[in-house]
Amino acid sequence: MTPVAAAKKRRKFDPQTFLSTVDEGRTIAAFPRKQTIFAQGDSSDAVFYIQKGKVRLTVVSKTGKEATIGILNEGDFFGKGCLTGQALRLCSATAMTDCTVMRIDKESMMEVLHQEHAFSDMFVAHLLTRNIRYEEDLVDQLFNSSEKRLARILLLLAHFGKEGKPEGAIPKISQETLAEMVGTTRPRVNFFMNKFRKLGLIRYDGGLEVHSSLLNVVLND
Repeated sequence: MTPVAAAKKRRKFDPQTFLSTVDEGRTIAAFPRKQTIFAQGDSSDAVFYIQKGKVRLTVVSKTGKEATIGILNEGDFFGKGCLTGQALRLCSATAMTDCTVMRIDKESMMEVLHQEHAFSDMFVAHLLTRNIRYEEDLVDQLFNSSEKRLARILLLLAHFGKEGKPEGAIPKISQETLAEMVGTTRPRVNFFMNKFRKLGLIRYDGGLEVHSSLLNVVLND
């Protein structure tokens, strides 16, 4: 074994270093709020990782109706469909806030997944977490009232239940977008938002602040 090969073997792989440094197949770009990262129908040839900010995933139907299918946060991957042979993007990704995003081309992503167990373990954990979230979203949509669904979405956007301190304010998001995510109408969202505000569960102060007491809306039958 050559000295260079031996040094590489001794060097411990760090997933966070990999996801924060530019190298062959990896680039980092900044996206201002509302800028499109990729659009539905674009070529699917890379995976993206959010270093900072929030990203909104949307789908547009053949009739032109748009639906929000996900709000992603720092530490999330998106655009994973390319790894399963997806040729074109099935959704659009847009920066909800000013974002810093790493782009990892498909070849580089496949290589690190096959060669580095620490990275593949982290990526599988991410996939399982997202799958659980999709299942929870389905149960929420099928069995909970629109009021409970809205409360849950606001709590998720504010990072309640996540590790670390919850965020004090939610990035600007329209009631139309919330209505799409909840599966109801904008007037209903407006009604519940006013109700939550009067009860002191949320506050408008240069941004939307969510209080932990909003969790009672989700937990109460």
